[in-house]
Amino acid sequence: MSAFDDRVAAVRSFNRFFTRQIGVLREGLLHSDYTLTEMRVLYELAHQGDQPAAALGRDLGLDRGYLSRILAKFEGAGMVAKVPSATDGRSKLLHLTERGRAVYEPLDRRSREEVGDLLMRFEEPDQLRMLDAMRTIRELLDAGSGMKYAQPFVLRAHRAGDMAWITRRHGELYTAEQGWDGSFGALVGEICADFERNFDPVLEHCWIAEMGGRQVGSIALARSGEDGVGKLRLLLVEAEARGYGLGSRLVEECHAFARAAGYRKMRLWTTDQQKEARQIYRGKGYVLIAEEPVHAFGQDMVNETWELDL
Repeated sequence: MSAFDDRVAAVRSFNRFFTRQIGVLREGLLHSDYTLTEMRVLYELAHQGDQPAAALGRDLGLDRGYLSRILAKFEGAGMVAKVPSATDGRSKLLHLTERGRAVYEPLDRRSREEVGDLLMRFEEPDQLRMLDAMRTIRELLDAGSGMKYAQPFVLRAHRAGDMAWITRRHGELYTAEQGWDGSFGALVGEICADFERNFDPVLEHCWIAEMGGRQVGSIALARSGEDGVGKLRLLLVEAEARGYGLGSRLVEECHAFARAAGYRKMRLWTTDQQKEARQIYRGKGYVLIAEEPVHAFGQDMVNETWELDL
């Protein structure tokens, strides 16, 4: 057996050891009647609020049939209910009922306690060593852009605090890279505030990309006010995350959600200065339909409107 074969065996051995330690191979997670995947569904509904089944399945990476079986079990137990959207009575959202919360919260508390018990077996220096080793493993796996089975980034739905990050990073990056003034950051802040204030989870979504647990990208699908037309907004990729195809992946996720939500067309605004973004849009089939020379954000530029038939 070669040295490399020994390393493969060591990784497999560690996997078996670690899964025994954290208990995810137990038939019932946390000595309950629920599997790890079922707990992930409950966690998302408890922390992200009401949402369409399609969005939940997409964020968790679950097969539609598998998710349907889980939801049928939860509905039968009175833990999850389908409720009408506040903005579109024809659409249904998954809602964690009081019964569902009564089931989930003790399990969530037990999970925190079990991890706490695990850490308390060690003195603080060893706790920090363990956490540092976890960060090292995650960073090395995330950095493996050439890996066959995984991308170096993960996408998730936006949550509390993300809009503030999107606003801040847009302002900072466009000032540093384009020389734009602070009025652009203020505009992004207005867009983010409007998105959160009028958010419709049936027709809108925002994705955050992470690498090594750090936010490195974003994109949002928003209503345009015109029937059947969605707006692509807030596309951002940090410098450290470029070169991995993240911008293209974010746009693809936005399009997939838009098709599932029933949009027939996508529209976006950009400027002639966004060379990389324009290249992505053109590659996805967007067509430039309008141009307007303007002086904005302290610069002379050309405003552009692009559209894509879905």
